[in-house]
Amino acid sequence: MKKLIATAAAAMIAAAGLAGILGCGSNTAAEPSTQGPRGLTMGETLSDNSGKAGGGMLAMEKAAEAKKYLFALFRKEEDGQTAAMRSVLQEVMKEVADRADSVEVNVTAVSERAIVDKFGLDRAPMPLILAVAPNGAITGGFPTKAEKQNLLEAFASPGMEKCMKSLQENKLVFLCMQNSSTKANSDAMQGVHDFQADERFARATQIVMLDPTDATEADFLRDLQVDPKTQEAVTVFLAPPGVPIAMYKGATNKDELVATLSKASSACGPGGCGPGGCPPK
Repeated sequence: MKKLIATAAAAMIAAAGLAGILGCGSNTAAEPSTQGPRGLTMGETLSDNSGKAGGGMLAMEKAAEAKKYLFALFRKEEDGQTAAMRSVLQEVMKEVADRADSVEVNVTAVSERAIVDKFGLDRAPMPLILAVAPNGAITGGFPTKAEKQNLLEAFASPGMEKCMKSLQENKLVFLCMQNSSTKANSDAMQGVHDFQADERFARATQIVMLDPTDATEADFLRDLQVDPKTQEAVTVFLAPPGVPIAMYKGATNKDELVATLSKASSACGPGGCGPGGCPPK
């Protein structure tokens, strides 16, 4: 589970504002638009006060439509750190242009207020690179310095992207790993569905289904320490910012799930660890 936790932690460290997206007590969502803006080229800065409104948001929309990642370089000044980050990003883009776009955003530009507010970047250390998945999930945050390998490792599997997106919307996530060959599938879903049906948790709970034999999820399952050849359904219970609070094999029970969440909440800080703070008892 190290990568999932590290991914959330990296993005939280990126900026104080990002903790609101990835951490506790926030309802901020990262929902990409599906509208298709004009194309962007590597290194193009659409954030100067030049009438090219909202270049950062346009880049997100374009990448989402193309089902690509977006590497966004946010900066205030043109200094040595910015130049170094830009150089790393340009080097990475030579290898990943088929699956990622990039954009450079001057956070002081009035035209970029929307993306600055979206990611809470007012107090962020600059320069900063964010890796944004096609579904809008932040899969990596790199303030002031980034290595090529950092960016290459920011790509996540579809299952992890779904989990991160929901966690960053400050939702509880049940990652349900099963297929036609695993046992206790219905029993594994029973407690999960009962939990989600509870009005206390309904709007703040997301269920993500995953086939453990899906080769594209191999690294994610390895990180979760789940055997892709499992003969029994496996359910992982995740809470923001990306903390696995329990794993179950086979049947789940609502009362046990609520108790698990309450126990995790008892260790919360002032902001809580569930949607909107610590959950109701």
